[in-house]
Amino acid sequence: MKKEAAVLRIIAGELKGRRLFTPKDSNIRPTTDKVKESIFSMIAPYLEDAVVIDLFSGTGNLGLEALSRGAERCYFGDKSRSSMELTRQNIAYCKQEDRTVAILGDYEYVLRKIPEKADLIFLDPPYGKGLLEHCLELIAERSLLSEDGIIVAEHGIKTPMEDKLLGFTKIKEKKYGTIVISIYALGNAD
Repeated sequence: MKKEAAVLRIIAGELKGRRLFTPKDSNIRPTTDKVKESIFSMIAPYLEDAVVIDLFSGTGNLGLEALSRGAERCYFGDKSRSSMELTRQNIAYCKQEDRTVAILGDYEYVLRKIPEKADLIFLDPPYGKGLLEHCLELIAERSLLSEDGIIVAEHGIKTPMEDKLLGFTKIKEKKYGTIVISIYALGNAD
């Protein structure tokens, strides 16, 4: 029996209901609507006029949802040509070219190319490869997160994230089966 491809759509905001183009294979692991809805209910106060980075963008699903819900601008980054093609296709379909920058390259290259601080950074790298910690290190080094900004990190349940890491503090965490969403802010708040 053939597995049906997931339907990705914009859940709320000005682009609500738009169905996004999805991958034809399983190399890209888009965030499901259920997890995405939960993420956006947790981060709603951070969206208005936000500068967003959607690193490891895949389809552009998270960054486009943020734009739909009031973010000002989004930088999309991915090292996979097919992922970046899909992201660009979804940006064009949603008519968001004037509010986006798409950067093809690995996460180190992408983070070096972003010229301003972000209010919201989505990190959804391949699981279990230690990439989240390295991303946080680079974000801290480059001071890419605004003072009141947050980082939304998606990772596998088998790879727990520390409560305090490289100058960031975990302010919220939710589990969805084998997926965990950890939200970090600047500082070592107690």
